[in-house]
Amino acid sequence: MTEIPPSAELRTDEPHPARVYDFYLGGKDHFGVDREFGQRVLNICPQLRPLAQANRRFLVRSVGLLAREYGIRQFLDLGTGLPTSPNLHEVAQSIAPDSRVVYVDNDPIVLVHARALLTSHPEGVTDYIDSDVVDIDRIIQQAARTLDFSRPVAVSALALFHFLPDPKPAELLARLRDRLVPGSFLTISHVLPALRDVAAAYQGAMGLGTLRDRDEITALFGDFELLEPGLVEPYLWRPELGPHGEEFGDEIANLGVCAVARKPTE
Repeated sequence: MTEIPPSAELRTDEPHPARVYDFYLGGKDHFGVDREFGQRVLNICPQLRPLAQANRRFLVRSVGLLAREYGIRQFLDLGTGLPTSPNLHEVAQSIAPDSRVVYVDNDPIVLVHARALLTSHPEGVTDYIDSDVVDIDRIIQQAARTLDFSRPVAVSALALFHFLPDPKPAELLARLRDRLVPGSFLTISHVLPALRDVAAAYQGAMGLGTLRDRDEITALFGDFELLEPGLVEPYLWRPELGPHGEEFGDEIANLGVCAVARKPTE
């Protein structure tokens, strides 16, 4: 288990994407400036809150599927964000207690809360890497302390790449896909161009926000093969596997999509 520094410098005078997302999810790890910005964004697009909730449920269903049906026991989570239960390792280790999970983020607020991410099941292992996700070679090197990259690994990047400008996502994913063995998985969720006003607000406040259409998001998977039902809204991805957000229905249609893809084994 990685030793986490006891503190990190936090800026509480400007909004932070991880804390704002925590606000959308109804968490408590945010400040007044985050609530103010988050509420301003929700006034523009109130559907962001149910979209965030549906995205969280997608995480639970997708990790459960990979652990239960594909026997995946190694997970690498890029852009982890704040610990919001159930966390990825809680889902994986509830199915396979020996699962090994590595979280990656470089946000100071996440670093402060990282110990909550390291409460592993006794039979499994969790680790945390403080790193910018674009430094994928360093991430793989450090993750190798916990994960065996000669065996399949499931990589997740949820609600992450719309914060990175082109061509960074494509470049880092190309390097990452090359390092993964056949039978590995890549899970992505991403907002769609319908949220252009939201992206503009994030750009104005934090300099973040890059929109991509469905074809551009699909291209991020490279030659990995998308599992059924392909690239769809979070509440439409394998709803039979558990809570999925059907109650949101058309409210969040065409705002964000997700998919899980597998590196071909032949």
